[in-house]
Amino acid sequence: MEILVSTLEAVPGYRIAQVLGGVKGSTVRSKHLGKDLLAGLRTLVGGELPEYTEMLQEAREVAEARMPEEARRLGAHAVLGVRYAAASVMQGAAEVPDYGTAVRLEPARER
Repeated sequence: MEILVSTLEAVPGYRIAQVLGGVKGSTVRSKHLGKDLLAGLRTLVGGELPEYTEMLQEAREVAEARMPEEARRLGAHAVLGVRYAAASVMQGAAEVPDYGTAVRLEPARER
């Protein structure tokens, strides 16, 4: 079963039947020394650092895959209120966590 992952607090047409708790995905990534040195040189002239952009994108993808797996183990249908962050762990390495609330959903009743 596919886990719905959303930054919304609710899913149109459904109501939250049960809150299962917070779930997260996280990874710490770094680039190899060569790319780290190249990025360091780029800081002298300014602009985007594609080496770090790529590193953070890869980290986000890993974190995004881990969070629904945790939700699935809890029996969730969805993870709502998803948020992303990034933090420097050390020079050239960053942690990218994401987190949200695992819930079970049921169709909303029409009144």
